Amino acid sequence: MKKRIMLTIAYDGTDYKGWQIQPGESTIEGTVNEAVSRMLEEDIHVIGASRTDAGVHAEGAVAVFDTASPIPADKYSFVINQALPDDIRVLSSKQIPDDFHPRKVPCRKTYEYRIYNGTFHLPTKRLYTHHVYGKLDVEAMNEAGEYFVGEHDFTSFMGAGGQALTTVRTIYDLGVRCENGLTGQGRDREIIISITGNGFLYNMVRIIAGTLIEVGQGRYCPEDVKAMLEAHDRTAAGQTAPACGLCLVKYKYDI
Repeated sequence: MKKRIMLTIAYDGTDYKGWQIQPGESTIEGTVNEAVSRMLEEDIHVIGASRTDAGVHAEGAVAVFDTASPIPADKYSFVINQALPDDIRVLSSKQIPDDFHPRKVPCRKTYEYRIYNGTFHLPTKRLYTHHVYGKLDVEAMNEAGEYFVGEHDFTSFMGAGGQALTTVRTIYDLGVRCENGLTGQGRDREIIISITGNGFLYNMVRIIAGTLIEVGQGRYCPEDVKAMLEAHDRTAAGQTAPACGLCLVKYKYDI
């Protein structure tokens, strides 16, 4: 008798063409499928909760699969990790209801976008942060972020090629902070944009991050975000920030 298993997965997306399987390309989904299938000796195709882009990282991605294996649910992570490369790890595994689908039930999803704000980009940060040279006004960025909170039509913040039945999403929380709670009075600092919502459009978080960066640079005023949202036009919003700074932090399901 088969059971459904949920995996929480962390990965460094630098060397992958995103989550979704693409012919002839190295992807997170394809690599996980291969590892699970090999270790369980079954033909396994995981169902991911979302599809991160090329170069995007994750600390709390979610995927589920069905298996007839007798392995205890909490031990799948140990088994599967034996077949995964060092830049992908299953952090936990558990059994869930057989009808649970990670993309068809309500959840809260949290992303972080990391910016290295300093004179030069530290080599150890280059794969996981976006470098911005000029000092950013974090207070203005936080003020601008407040306009995103709530239910809005985010057409202005959807990348070209995005496909969605509706462009309306709800943002529960958006904050901008300096790492370790520092006030950021000096030059070199790491700035984190944290955003939690019920779902995101294609490139939505990266466009919001790019817009907030431009607010921090003084190119936009915080209140300009309101007009951007009302425009329903991608050209009204800021630039799309690079993928390297984005990390999928966690999902929160009521299970």
